[in-house]
Amino acid sequence: MPRGVPKSGVRMTAKRKAQVVDMHITPSRFSINDRFSFVSDMVAMVASGDQASVVVTGPGGLGKSHTVTQSLIAAGFTDVSALDDFNPGDYPGLDCFRVVKGYSTPKGLYRTLYENRNSVLVFDDTDSVLKDPVSLNLLKAALDSYSKRIISWKADIRDEDLPTVFEFTGRVVFISNLSSWQIDQAIISRSMSVDLSMTPNEKVDRMRFLLSQDDFMPEFQQKQKIDSLDLISSLVNEVKELSLRSLIQVTKIRAANPNGRWKELATYALCG
Repeated sequence: MPRGVPKSGVRMTAKRKAQVVDMHITPSRFSINDRFSFVSDMVAMVASGDQASVVVTGPGGLGKSHTVTQSLIAAGFTDVSALDDFNPGDYPGLDCFRVVKGYSTPKGLYRTLYENRNSVLVFDDTDSVLKDPVSLNLLKAALDSYSKRIISWKADIRDEDLPTVFEFTGRVVFISNLSSWQIDQAIISRSMSVDLSMTPNEKVDRMRFLLSQDDFMPEFQQKQKIDSLDLISSLVNEVKELSLRSLIQVTKIRAANPNGRWKELATYALCG
């Protein structure tokens, strides 16, 4: 049996699990904060029309979605995700974006692409569109390198408000908790991509960077946030789920129990 692989029936400790996870994360020459800044740069290229697509992969709970949406807003785009009845395709001069979450059928994807054919679509953890063969063919057409990107649906469409063919001039951002190697390479090859896979220590580095930002949990004192992260850092290989939710949870415990046994309570919440 290869070294590093636990014997059948042997339960791994949290520390050992973290070590095994680390073995499967390819080291990057760039820090995790550098890679998050690359996300902002790539999304800015999507906003300006210099790039048709970006794929952002990595574990959940550390700010991928927030970074993408804030980058689009900083570029002057309006979020129309909550406006179900609004069809951005009817307003080709409007700079807007729509975040799509959850499950989508190929037919639903075709409608989404048509109704947002001139804007930016953000598929956030919508892995169904990255796995279904029909959906993938639609996306490949939307991201093609030709001067005109034509999408068609030659099957019985029935919906009178949908054409059977249209030109897609929009752009797409994919956010996924999947690893980049799990995503169809036809999508990867048509896109710029950034992998935000992190070791536990890199997750702590990311949290420490966020603590330096004035808009991160402004309702709490800076010392409360730093104390909380210091505790998490000391338990980094024992925490059950290491994410921003962990930091938020511990900071709330720290703030609510300034003179009490907050470390004991927080350690129990983190590690069980």
